[in-house]
Amino acid sequence: MSVTVTVLFPTKAEESDNFWNALIGVLPETRAYDGCISVSTHRDLDDASKIFLIEVWETREQQGKYLAWRVETGLMDAIGPMLAGAGPPAGGLCPGPCWYQAYC
Repeated sequence: MSVTVTVLFPTKAEESDNFWNALIGVLPETRAYDGCISVSTHRDLDDASKIFLIEVWETREQQGKYLAWRVETGLMDAIGPMLAGAGPPAGGLCPGPCWYQAYC
């Protein structure tokens, strides 16, 4: 059974376009990662600093391996300064100030 993961990245207003461009630049690697079925990007129509991903993975484990790989490559450290907010609640799947909610 596939798993759909939604991600909200609340960016700093002055970094929103930089974040968007960085995200678009790395998504080809995401789409090619083992287990990725699809990933789409969206911006809130009323607040362009809110950037969303909708990911569909073959399994939760594959998405977890992907996320660990992104941490290892330093992507999370690179995008962290562009994000605003306090981060996910305890047990959240995303390091730093972004929010994950998975649906199986």
